[in-house]
Amino acid sequence: MNKTLISTTLASMFTLTSFGALADGPNFYGRLDLAVTNSDTGATTQEKKDGTVIENNFSHIGVKGSETLTKGFDVIYQMEFQVENTSSNKDVFKARNTYLGLKTVAGTLLVGRNDTVFKQSEGGIDLFGNSNADIDRLVGGQTRSADGIWYYSPKIANAISINATYLMEDNHRDANGNVIDETQYAISAIMGDKKLKNQNYYLAAAYNTIGGIDAYRGVAQVKLGDFKIGGLFQNTESQTDSTQEGNSYFVNVAYNLNGINLKAEYGKDEAGFGKYYKNITADVRGTEIDVQVITLGADYKLTKSTLIYGHYAMYEGDHNTLAGKVSLEDDNIFTIGARYNF
Repeated sequence: MNKTLISTTLASMFTLTSFGALADGPNFYGRLDLAVTNSDTGATTQEKKDGTVIENNFSHIGVKGSETLTKGFDVIYQMEFQVENTSSNKDVFKARNTYLGLKTVAGTLLVGRNDTVFKQSEGGIDLFGNSNADIDRLVGGQTRSADGIWYYSPKIANAISINATYLMEDNHRDANGNVIDETQYAISAIMGDKKLKNQNYYLAAAYNTIGGIDAYRGVAQVKLGDFKIGGLFQNTESQTDSTQEGNSYFVNVAYNLNGINLKAEYGKDEAGFGKYYKNITADVRGTEIDVQVITLGADYKLTKSTLIYGHYAMYEGDHNTLAGKVSLEDDNIFTIGARYNF
């Protein structure tokens, strides 16, 4: 009886050891990101509130991991939720990237909710991402979509990867939730390293039909010593009104000064699909849209997990209405914040 018990115990231990060798995770992670912001109009703050507010810049918690099924086949998974710790509404948790996938030598396939490959093509160009100076204040297509399929190819010729997002038919809706007939997909081609570590450059080209817009963009960023220089071009057109169309541009530079990351960015938008234009006009579109933003800021890592940051952003512009050219209300943004990753 004792021998049987010992044999069973040893077998169980070996089984657990084998499983542990094949699995990575589940790994728990998260981020707390809070900022104090003063805004003239609230057109670009997270909750569209003016004055001095506390902003939650997408604090979140999640779990992710992988498990080997057999050699060359890994199941991967992620469940991530935004945590609202400043909002007065009752939605404490909101869905973020959550998927189940399979990773093989032929590429990675994901099913669930995720940033589209069009959004992901930004790489590291969004120097003020996840804040009131995110590039989505000027450009459309920065979409996280559900009920979709994602494919990421391995590097072709050790240089370029091809990626795609396809949304199922019941998710074919525009930015206002209206059902549209257009097939909803996005594709991208990527070269280099978005973190500028393995290579000192990043290049991307992407096309999008998700969210009621047709858009294409090009992104380039390069690291030269302590400098990072980048640019983004995007053309965006409404799928329901071809007169709603235009170009958007960003150029920026970052400089590492003894650990302090100094950043400057200029953006220009002629399309009117960004959050600033939509909020400042209450979705009443004009023509000949001209929106500009200048952002200056810096961040500094106190520890590996803790970052402090601050920036100033000035949004301004004009458009034509039946009454002629009308200046849009400026939004001047001052932000100081802290981020903790765990």
